[in-house]
Amino acid sequence: MPTHIRIPAYLCPKITVRTKERYQFVIDWFSVNMPVAETELHYASPYELLVAVILSAQCTDKRVNLITPAFFERFPIPQSLADASQEDVFDLIRTCSYPNNKAKHLVGMARMLIRDFGGVVPDDVNALQLLPGVGRKTANVIASVVFQKPAMAVDTHVFRVSARLGLTRNAKTPLEAEKQLVQHIPEELIHKAHHWLILHGRYTCLARKPRCKQCGLTDICKYFRKNSPLSTP
Repeated sequence: MPTHIRIPAYLCPKITVRTKERYQFVIDWFSVNMPVAETELHYASPYELLVAVILSAQCTDKRVNLITPAFFERFPIPQSLADASQEDVFDLIRTCSYPNNKAKHLVGMARMLIRDFGGVVPDDVNALQLLPGVGRKTANVIASVVFQKPAMAVDTHVFRVSARLGLTRNAKTPLEAEKQLVQHIPEELIHKAHHWLILHGRYTCLARKPRCKQCGLTDICKYFRKNSPLSTP
């Protein structure tokens, strides 16, 4: 006879899960169930990832991966992109969202990269944000993915999933969410946790119809405890 039967937290809505316990549960679950978590963007250098992330703004990784092979064949290094016209770039990226703005940003980014950074993608988040088309999220992605720095990029998936799970509380902006997440996630896991949350949001915790039946995090998920018919007495 078992001496202990674990009762899922969502069946006991009055039980409070402490912040430390919530984070530990999430980290443990992902460590077992998603030990390898990487970007789905295809790239072979920091420059290529920078281009891909700029293109990915409000665009799917799948679409970006269809665009970048021809792009990198035409502009394989920052100098070739810096020498290009906005019209040349637009022709190659016309199928992604906001191609006019992105073409302008990509050419401007390459020219600044050559002029101010010797053609080398910087590893500093603040320096990265000086580049056209690079906001804090993009800078954090580059710092995290390429340089393995403890930078948490908060996109729509990370913002949504972290709030639903209860990892963030009352965060109104991506920056507020970022600060809360890095406060509680061990520094050596931040670069991986970024991908955990993105991929979970992309394939399980969907915006409109979250796949809660397929999720292994319902025991501590605030969204599930609030919305599950089993969670109400």
